[in-house]
Amino acid sequence: MLSGKQKRYLRSIAQTQRALFQIGKDGLSDNLIHTVDDALEARELVKIKMLKTVSEDHEEIIFDLARLTHSEIVQTIGNTFVLYRRSREPRIILP
Repeated sequence: MLSGKQKRYLRSIAQTQRALFQIGKDGLSDNLIHTVDDALEARELVKIKMLKTVSEDHEEIIFDLARLTHSEIVQTIGNTFVLYRRSREPRIILP
């Protein structure tokens, strides 16, 4: 569980990043979940954007993806959200 200070720090890092993935009309697929899982292991912090063509509930998709990748939701703004998961070799040192 991340503290408020840690989430603020991660949000400041994510602010300068571009979204790595886009979730479209297909919603969550096994391939997307696996790819996000690999990206979390490599980068620890991943920004994802949902397109307007998503037919499912946005909050449900965010929570499902976080649960399936064993990550934490750092921030949600509109159709963009940020996930964090500490990797085996940490790259981000949390305060």
